[in-house]
Amino acid sequence: MQNHLIVLSYDGTDYHGWQKQPRRRTIQGTLEEALARLAGTEIRVIGAGRTDAGVHALGQAASFKATLRLDEAGLLRALNGLLPQDIRIAEVRRMPASFHALRDARGKIYRYRISLARAISPFDLRYALHWPHPLRVGPMRRAASMFVREADFSNFSSNRERYPVRTVVRSELRRRGDELVYTIEAKGFLRYMVRAIVGTLLEVGRGRLEPAEIDGLFAARARALASPTAPARGLCLDRVIYE
Repeated sequence: MQNHLIVLSYDGTDYHGWQKQPRRRTIQGTLEEALARLAGTEIRVIGAGRTDAGVHALGQAASFKATLRLDEAGLLRALNGLLPQDIRIAEVRRMPASFHALRDARGKIYRYRISLARAISPFDLRYALHWPHPLRVGPMRRAASMFVREADFSNFSSNRERYPVRTVVRSELRRRGDELVYTIEAKGFLRYMVRAIVGTLLEVGRGRLEPAEIDGLFAARARALASPTAPARGLCLDRVIYE
């Protein structure tokens, strides 16, 4: 039995997130169905992280153990032949038996796209939040930088974890033409954490919140009603870091 790492991309629009669920179409479930057809037996796929319903991935990672008569190139071709076209395997690697896609991940990078165009392109509609209204981009940039910290991020999550402290090492907002792109990097994230942060940045952009108030949101340790969760479609798991 060999241990494999796969790197994959997917459009999450038509899926109920990564995690396998009864009677629901999920990324993990779809992958396991394809692998079961190849192996003739059930195979458990372990993801580096659980993306929520509607969230996309450019560089998600997962691992699984299986006995297959295929090399890396053959397995890549076989999986892409069985998977729907909105899930693509970009890389297959054999790994040591001890490798675990979730436990061995050193960090993850997410990006969130906000389109400021008056009319959003139909090619961006599924992958960016359309916001054709004025935003204070300068204050949003300053607010974004204030999320670089090790702290309890409970107030930027939909649920309560036993250990809600997370360490964010990168949090920045950049403008690219008619788009704002928010990038955040951390070893781990709470549920809805990135989308809640983006919602907070939008409140800053609208003038409903000032960058100086960010510290107060952390101190409150309760989800701020002034910080709605941004829609899933703008969020993409860009990369999982192992080295």
